[in-house]
Amino acid sequence: MTLALALLDGVRGELLLFAAVTIALLGLDDALLDLIAAMVRRRDCAIDGAAPVPRLRFAIFVPAWREERVIGAMIAATLARYDHPAYRLYVGCYPNDPATAAAVAALSDERVRLVIGRSDGPTTKADCLNTLWRALRADTRFAADAVVLHDAEDLVHPAELRALEQAIATAALAQLPVVPLIDPRRSLVSGHYADEFAEAHARDLVVRQALGAALPLAGVGCAIRCEALALLGGDEDAPFAADSLTEDYELGLRLGALGRTGRFLRVRDADGTLVATRAYFPDTLRGAVRQKARWVGGIALAGWDRTGWSRGIAERWMRWRDRRSPLAAVALASGYASAVVEGISVLGHRWFGTSPPAPGNIVIWLLTLNAVLLGWRLLVRAGLTAASYGGAEGLRAIVRVPVANLVAVLSTWRALRLHVGALSGTPVRWEKTAHRFPDLP
Repeated sequence: MTLALALLDGVRGELLLFAAVTIALLGLDDALLDLIAAMVRRRDCAIDGAAPVPRLRFAIFVPAWREERVIGAMIAATLARYDHPAYRLYVGCYPNDPATAAAVAALSDERVRLVIGRSDGPTTKADCLNTLWRALRADTRFAADAVVLHDAEDLVHPAELRALEQAIATAALAQLPVVPLIDPRRSLVSGHYADEFAEAHARDLVVRQALGAALPLAGVGCAIRCEALALLGGDEDAPFAADSLTEDYELGLRLGALGRTGRFLRVRDADGTLVATRAYFPDTLRGAVRQKARWVGGIALAGWDRTGWSRGIAERWMRWRDRRSPLAAVALASGYASAVVEGISVLGHRWFGTSPPAPGNIVIWLLTLNAVLLGWRLLVRAGLTAASYGGAEGLRAIVRVPVANLVAVLSTWRALRLHVGALSGTPVRWEKTAHRFPDLP
């Protein structure tokens, strides 16, 4: 039994050392980003209504698979809210999804075009977007200057198109912030999206743009000039990578590699409200794991082969940050496992009247450093969440950290399984996520 305890102590020590070293490196990586963010951060500006901006025509792409519960309300709200004279909505559906197609057709508005693809669903979101792109190119009634991407559950801001119009006057693509809506009944899971997007869209993308790295798109609230999409489309006229789980992310990097500039903009309307896309994200653990597994698989796993590492220190650093999530998940799992093994070890040593081995000086130093970095990380997360949602949610952001960690570990495990399946020939499919649309007054 003494040998078993010794082995247990050895496992605990290895797990703890790996977790401590890895988490320290990741924490220092985050701290460096915080430092740069503090140096380049600018206040959100107001939309300049007097700016001489050329009037552009927008095609709004909304791919939909089994979205009959939300698509009608989303389109109706979009038509009512947009403050822009020149746009059309192209909604992509499938032959074997008549309920969604019927919900779109029931709106009967000349600004909405229902596009039904040739293949039964689900294919991939990118495949549906390519169908919409070809429909736009073949449309003789409307010629667009730029395409805006949205999902079937998105609540658009009235000034969205005016803001994007100003941004892509001098850029090939532009991205507005995404603001997840928090369900107070299930705020632990739905709220962790708010915390992470508050960091990503108030810090990460701001730094990314300041460093000159390529701008990945979020897939909603983003605009791409049609000439840029045509450039990516090539002979097949398919600008969106149909075999990708994260076609929006890749599109921004592909255009960046071609020298096309992107803009991330944080602007506010006359009332001071952030011009952003708002939407409910999954509010259950299962739903969050399924959705994030797609992100991890597409960006962190498949991204190594699909988009490479590019050139330049800034670009490589940003791609490392995009792809570090599996390593972070393994480190978190190791840290939690070491805590469990520590508890078992303590009980075993008490039973036999012995003492567990004390951690070495290096481990103590690493744990102290990690405690400081954790405290700083919690302050930053709480502060950024509070800036978007108020002080109460800022405090709740600290409570939600263990939930975010659990989702990260489980989604990484699922992503690994799906990635292995993809490598063995399993076709990539659009995994359905249950959506809800906000109740509007």
